[in-house]
Amino acid sequence: GSAVEHEGKLFVISGPSGAGKGTICKEVLDEGRNIKMSVSMTTRAPRVGEIDKIHYNFVDRDSFERLIEEDGFIEYADVYGNLYGTPKKDVLGWMEQGIDVILEIDVQGAMQVRQSYPSGIFIFILPPSIEELRKRIEARGSETRETMARRRGMAMEEISSIGRYDYRVINDDLKSAIGKVRAIITAEQCRLDAAEAEMIVNRYKEEL
Repeated sequence: GSAVEHEGKLFVISGPSGAGKGTICKEVLDEGRNIKMSVSMTTRAPRVGEIDKIHYNFVDRDSFERLIEEDGFIEYADVYGNLYGTPKKDVLGWMEQGIDVILEIDVQGAMQVRQSYPSGIFIFILPPSIEELRKRIEARGSETRETMARRRGMAMEEISSIGRYDYRVINDDLKSAIGKVRAIITAEQCRLDAAEAEMIVNRYKEEL
């Protein structure tokens, strides 16, 4: 058969700001599995300490809009006047090589991915409690009442979409949350679809 036994899987991880998605994703990657994380592209300026190609691919608006015209994004969105998106090229390239890919994106982006890649695996990370989420929203510092209300509204909007996800992981204990996400990935890597089942049967028929 082909060199690649099966295509890589697409894992989409979302959750309200402050739920700990970033830390969980980093730990899952550090395990050195056959898995990569897609780096989003954005037109916003880098913040202090952000490194191009690691935190984001920073590009100008023209380049971003050109890529939109070329249908080069799996998903993209305009967030407060800045464009953010997941470029197709790397993600699809890795999956063709049998590498799994993690997208850590907001609910709006995740729902776009659901439409174009219904076979993606959607994982929602929840903070340990409503109280804790409120604390994290308020701890973001130097917030006016308006931005605080906006953050709360955004968190609520994200949580309202949880019914469209396949899995939920409550991040009450980081170590156990990381273990759960790894377990979901492992289970999904073992999931069987009809095409793969047929391939296995045929191979056994030829070789047994």
